[in-house]
Amino acid sequence: MLYLMRHGAPVREGLLLGRTDDPVTEAGIAACVQRAAGLEVAAIVSSGLRRTRDCATAIGSARGIVGEVDRRWRELDFGAWDGLRPADVDPAAFARFHDDPDAAPPPDGERWSSLLDRVGNALAVLPPVPTLVVTHGGAIRAALADLCGFDRRQTWAFDLPYAALVSLRIWPGPDRTVQIVGLAT
Repeated sequence: MLYLMRHGAPVREGLLLGRTDDPVTEAGIAACVQRAAGLEVAAIVSSGLRRTRDCATAIGSARGIVGEVDRRWRELDFGAWDGLRPADVDPAAFARFHDDPDAAPPPDGERWSSLLDRVGNALAVLPPVPTLVVTHGGAIRAALADLCGFDRRQTWAFDLPYAALVSLRIWPGPDRTVQIVGLAT
């Protein structure tokens, strides 16, 4: 089983927090710990940003699991927009980004295809045991694109609020099969 969890609520909500390393609230950590309570996992991975690492550490400490950090699970880099409210970004540029984040990435930011590549590489090295990855909304969407073959628009069909959990069953091999067995929001 693979579990993909979005980090808890950051201290400053409502911002484009790609590489900005804002802390998570205590309530956000508690929400993640509660969401993970019934999961049987043998490994925990996080992106390394505080908002994921602190949630992963709290989940792991209750289970005696030391989490690993894999920077490939970081959020999309919003470049010049990082740390801004969406309303503070040029509306036309923001609309172009949402229409085609590969052709119109944020200024000095990351393309959607780069996020797909790095998350795909991170997925390829996960241990073959039940694993919880505490990550970001964009990285979860990229993982669903990689694992399930969803196109970018289909990945936005999922609501991924803070502490959301996507549960996947994966049958490895040349004809890998993936089944979404749960979405907890």
